[in-house]
Amino acid sequence: MIKFMKFSVLLIISLIIISCGNNQVNNTEEKIEATPNSKGLVETVLTKDEQDALTPDKVIQALKEGNTRFVSNDLTSRDHSAQIRKSTLAQYPKAIVLSCVDSRVPVEDVFDRGIGDLFVARVAGNFVNEDILGSMEFACKVSGSKLILVMGHEHCGAVKAAIDDVKLGNITPMLTKIKPAVDQVEYSGERNSKNQEFVHKVSESNVKNTIDQIRLKSPILKEMEEKGEIKIVGGLYDMDNGVVSLMEGK
Repeated sequence: MIKFMKFSVLLIISLIIISCGNNQVNNTEEKIEATPNSKGLVETVLTKDEQDALTPDKVIQALKEGNTRFVSNDLTSRDHSAQIRKSTLAQYPKAIVLSCVDSRVPVEDVFDRGIGDLFVARVAGNFVNEDILGSMEFACKVSGSKLILVMGHEHCGAVKAAIDDVKLGNITPMLTKIKPAVDQVEYSGERNSKNQEFVHKVSESNVKNTIDQIRLKSPILKEMEEKGEIKIVGGLYDMDNGVVSLMEGK
């Protein structure tokens, strides 16, 4: 009987030890799974010297490469706490991006950019007004950015509303900024928001019209572009795959 009791105690102790060992293994596995992937490109906040060394073409290439990483989910590692501290007193962004307000277009993420990399202006339909032009002049003339990117996107609600001549509060006067892009599209098919081909063409037209307005209404930016200090380009974000197609030379 005593031998049986000793055997039972040993058996219980053995089971407890095994159980503890399994829990340690499981905990280790959970920690490993929770550890973020530290591989990939690592970047820090841009300095003034680094910004000065950039050219518009280098910035365009950097945005293309960043979008490729975004699409392939091979994103840059960043220490955001350190970047916040390093960018507290100064900023030297590469570019300013004018985007639609659409929540499905996360501008910095789309180009795999971090703190201090980009100025971002947003308005429904990515058109320009006095305030946005002033922001662009600040970004380029004052702060040294080398590129202006006007980025529209597929399935844009503001573009569709302009096509359908929507009337609603302050949306109505806002859409007058986009309607010229609708009128400029030569298209023999159905000219309504249900026709995705027409919506696509108007979205492209709207980007081009915005670029024309920048050059027309900002002598400062037009002169900088003519001197080769900056470039003004357009692009369209594809919501189906995350790819930004740049419209260089437009």
